[in-house]
Amino acid sequence: MNYLRRRLSDSSFVANLPNGYMMDLQRPAPSGSSTSSPTSPAIERRQPPSLPTQTQSSGSGSASSAASAAEGAAGSSQPAKAVVRKPKILLVVDDQHTDWAKYFRGKKLNGEYEIRVEQAEFSEINLASYVNSGCMVDVQVNKGGTKVVRSFKPDFVLIRQHAYSMVPGEDFRTLVIGLHFGGVPSINSLFSVYNFCSKPWVFSQMIKLYHSLGPEKFPLNEQTFYPNHTQMVTNPSFPVVVKMGHAHAGMGKIKVENQQDFLDITSVVALAGTYATTEPYVQSKYDIRIQKIGSNYKAYMRTSISGNWKANTGSAMLEQIAMTDRYRLWVDSCAGMFGGLDICAVKAVHGKDGNDYIIEVMDSSMPLIGEHIEEDKQLITQMVINKMAQVLFIITPICLFVCFCIEAKSNTGALLKQVLCVLHPAGGHRSASASPSQSAQGSPQRARSATTSPSQAFQPGPIPASSGPGAQKQSPQLNKSQSLTNTFTETLRGSLTDDEAKAETIRSLRQSFASLFSD
Repeated sequence: MNYLRRRLSDSSFVANLPNGYMMDLQRPAPSGSSTSSPTSPAIERRQPPSLPTQTQSSGSGSASSAASAAEGAAGSSQPAKAVVRKPKILLVVDDQHTDWAKYFRGKKLNGEYEIRVEQAEFSEINLASYVNSGCMVDVQVNKGGTKVVRSFKPDFVLIRQHAYSMVPGEDFRTLVIGLHFGGVPSINSLFSVYNFCSKPWVFSQMIKLYHSLGPEKFPLNEQTFYPNHTQMVTNPSFPVVVKMGHAHAGMGKIKVENQQDFLDITSVVALAGTYATTEPYVQSKYDIRIQKIGSNYKAYMRTSISGNWKANTGSAMLEQIAMTDRYRLWVDSCAGMFGGLDICAVKAVHGKDGNDYIIEVMDSSMPLIGEHIEEDKQLITQMVINKMAQVLFIITPICLFVCFCIEAKSNTGALLKQVLCVLHPAGGHRSASASPSQSAQGSPQRARSATTSPSQAFQPGPIPASSGPGAQKQSPQLNKSQSLTNTFTETLRGSLTDDEAKAETIRSLRQSFASLFSD
């Protein structure tokens, strides 16, 4: 009986007993009887009627407590509630004409994280960046005539505005520096955004492409750079177009017909206190614009109707034209500038002499034109989502796998370090922004390698041939590290695009890891 009472004190034992089964067992022993002698049923029947009621009540209470314990045990085994994921914050630097929040509404990263869009212009942003805690942004906007300040820490940035202009009060290069200082990934990279704050600096990268590809493949319009007005003494030919400083949308551009007018404009450059460039004036038949958004290409032709020598001034007719290999070469070559441009466009002039002249490259701040503006916005939206998922999530599991495999399998750990270098050469959030040492050499070789997939960039060591008559004689029994190596190598050697190669690599790694650590 003592043994049974001790067992009854165990809630798990009680929970497994049928209802009412232990009522008799928990009754107190009659006075004067030995605890070793069980009470007979006859004695129980001769007990006063009130006693069973009390014992029944006592037994019911014990049963209730046992049931409560069972319910508690069952409740503890139930799965916990789903953890609420904090949304990832996307800062879009653009004017209010485009509501980017509606394009990201309902879309999630990895199916778990909402995307919260904070949109503001450069003029509405203040920030502070720290080494350990990153970048904190304050946005001051007007809502119904009331100034509202929102503070947040952005996870990603989409730049759709010019960061610098010669117009007073429109120099926002310090904000670009602050975002880059805080390690915020972006489209385009903040390094490239800063480099696009000087058009002659960008043109110097185009000159390298001109010398590398040749004038036939990359017909760059000749340009002369003057650091200040004192060097503007004469020009070899006329008419010319003088461009003062860093300006956009046709501002600061003047057509000069003769030497006298050239001297007059020199005094204007002196008052502006800036650099200037000159380039031969081309009698335009129409303008050409080739844009690249991720892997999507479009070509447009713009013909002036008003007769103004600036095709973007006055009325003009815009139409989409066929995308040729020649145009694709132009924009792909320029897309390799400053570590790579996710969004860019090349502007050229088709002269009445039948020749093309490349005059400018635009970055992610380029305006969207034509009948497919909505499609272009959708393309930008999807590209931002893919880039955010790549930067914020793919790097984390690979790092964990590397750390684990270094401890478990040294060969596999070394392989996964190569995986990490291929997928994210710079590592972490800062992989989205190229380092100055990498981007300072904006050579044509880098431009050509910008379109190279990871499968072409990574050259693994020699692997035994898997085809031919002797292939069947090779031993198919490989250890798991070799199997993982072969799987990864075959993935990298495939002729896939960047996104497809990375996705295929992740899928192969998952399958290989499942077999690698199954035992």
